[in-house]
Amino acid sequence: MATTTATITLSSDLVSDALKFSTTATLTAAGNSTGIENTGGLARKTTGNTTEYTLFDASDYTDDEAHKIYLKNTETDAAKYFEVQIAEVVVGRIHAGDWAFFPWSADTTGTNCNITITPQAADMTLEYMLFVSP
Repeated sequence: MATTTATITLSSDLVSDALKFSTTATLTAAGNSTGIENTGGLARKTTGNTTEYTLFDASDYTDDEAHKIYLKNTETDAAKYFEVQIAEVVVGRIHAGDWAFFPWSADTTGTNCNITITPQAADMTLEYMLFVSP
């Protein structure tokens, strides 16, 4: 059985007392302790224009599972961002150098839960990976 571990460490001088913490989670399948054993692989998408792109189509995956998504904007120009939508709801923007890691159920029972991206400019590159829960 594979073991996949995600760790995030945050530190800042934003407040008068130094802020620093770290947390770790072992990625497991929904409802049990079986490790996530599949991935779509680390890939990059370079956009040709500013139209919306479907990054992950929910109908291609088992719904209501414990999938995990990693996204990273590889751009260095601070003005360039990707708008991220899940089920046609804008969940945020990933600006140059930013990244995101979040759970995804791929729910196909009531709404379209595709994950789409819209680049702010043409010819931008997004790095992404899907960890697939069985």
